[in-house]
Amino acid sequence: MTFAKLTDATAHAAGHPWAVIASVMLVLVWALAGPYFEWSEDHQLFINTVTTIITFWLVFVIQATQNRDTLALHAKMDELIRATDKARNAFIGIDHKAAEEVEQMREK
Repeated sequence: MTFAKLTDATAHAAGHPWAVIASVMLVLVWALAGPYFEWSEDHQLFINTVTTIITFWLVFVIQATQNRDTLALHAKMDELIRATDKARNAFIGIDHKAAEEVEQMREK
């Protein structure tokens, strides 16, 4: 499985309602187990570690899917500029220019 397919599948799964339900269930089970483990440091460490690892992974998954979405959006916009007679071709690839150049083009 390629990285793109893996990140797409992970992002899709993380955005599914069942992922929210599973996360709520995990926290409920953890909370209900608290008295049994006497709210020990290991018990607290478990939820802290699990949530930190999941958050860490999802940051990279979200960034990868966002990067791909942004590239696709820019390609589509460039194609629309090319296909429109009165559009200025100077705007094609504007996302690769410095912020000052973009601002100057906007002001024109």
